[in-house]
Amino acid sequence: QVQLVESGGGSVQEGESLRLSCAAEADVFRNSIMAWYRRTPGNGREWVARITTDGTTTYADSVEGRFTISRDETKHTVNLQMDSLKSDDTNVYTCYANWPWDPTKTFNYWGQGTQVTVSS
Repeated sequence: QVQLVESGGGSVQEGESLRLSCAAEADVFRNSIMAWYRRTPGNGREWVARITTDGTTTYADSVEGRFTISRDETKHTVNLQMDSLKSDDTNVYTCYANWPWDPTKTFNYWGQGTQVTVSS
């Protein structure tokens, strides 16, 4: 069973920073678009940031300019640097891997989630 193991969550004050990490199996990491999601009030998921295998990044408008996603190819880890945190960023952040195996099949993997709490 493929595992995505997250770390780095915690509690901080508004304006402070946190760094989340997600470690994946080597093959999954090398072939997958990696992303971070967080929960929505309706118990769905909201996309936060994404990085492709060639390092192209995209961000949700709500975090653009404050969050930075990156890949560590030697550790098979995707990181999310979160700066200038706001109380609205309080959430469970979940790592996601999307591996387009072939034109007819895609593998999707989710982590367990890590809690980020930002106090005003």
